[in-house]
Amino acid sequence: MKDHLTHLSEDGRAEMVDVGDKAVTMRVAVASGCVHMAAQTLRLIVDGDMKKGDVIATARIAGVMAAKRTSDLIPLCHPLALSKIAVDILPDKELPGLRVRAMARVEAKTGVEMEALTAVSVACLTIYDMAKAVDRGMTISDIRLEEKSGGASGDWRSDR
Repeated sequence: MKDHLTHLSEDGRAEMVDVGDKAVTMRVAVASGCVHMAAQTLRLIVDGDMKKGDVIATARIAGVMAAKRTSDLIPLCHPLALSKIAVDILPDKELPGLRVRAMARVEAKTGVEMEALTAVSVACLTIYDMAKAVDRGMTISDIRLEEKSGGASGDWRSDR
């Protein structure tokens, strides 16, 4: 772990990190999260019986769109030309609910962790939005970075 926050100047002002002297490298980040819901809600989604349409397909597209707009949403994020963003959403009867996972890849001077996390967050919010008419008690949880690679800090993988 670093001993300081990279987005704060020496006098404590928030600022965008200067990546001008960094090398362009392949960078990949994977994030995940869950939407917990009633078993009946999950069944409606999986069976394609939701009034608003295909929840999983819509949430997947929303996640991709969100990843591409991350720098518009997170103030100090650098705009990136993503080379790949993939969002996978799988039903899990044990939750019950949907597990969301996103992978973002770019060749750049800065990482794509925020893009992967944004994709997961917006996909989860879209699932909630599309299913809230039948289940307002859904919860979104466990949004986290699972792994990242590339850049000066090297590879990192969550141990949970």
